[in-house]
Amino acid sequence: MNDQDTVTNESVASSLRPPAPRPCDSCPYWRDVPSGIWAHEEYEKLRRYDAPTAHQPTGLFQCHQTDADSDTRRICAGWAGCHDGAHLFSLRIAVLVRRIEPATRQAVVDYISPVPLFASGNEATDHGQVDLDQPTDEAERLINKISRTRTDLRGRTALEPEHG
Repeated sequence: MNDQDTVTNESVASSLRPPAPRPCDSCPYWRDVPSGIWAHEEYEKLRRYDAPTAHQPTGLFQCHQTDADSDTRRICAGWAGCHDGAHLFSLRIAVLVRRIEPATRQAVVDYISPVPLFASGNEATDHGQVDLDQPTDEAERLINKISRTRTDLRGRTALEPEHG
């Protein structure tokens, strides 16, 4: 390893902040959030993190409240609270490729949600997809709130998939 290969704390690109103290009011992992807020494909992403570590996605799960490229984006608190962070493949990869700092990884591993979460991504997905065709008034309120907040979703609803 030469001097250019040395990793310092200053060179770590902490593009994602640690989870918020509590999941947001539209978090798909929170038991009290209505069904039908997110697109079918968004809910399906939750299941993949239930797989054995080596078969999980390599991407971190970002909170849906911020734009994908926002400077204030953070790791989803519901994701951190639902899944065993010590066994999340994406957290290991993110530290290795310097996408997050080791302290952010540890914050995910240590995270305990103050609100009731589903026990797995499968449970959260099953719940979330129930009312996709007929969201409740509360789900519609949250969809509209997200659409106003997320500039990368302007012109489409949270129910519509990003690609296609």
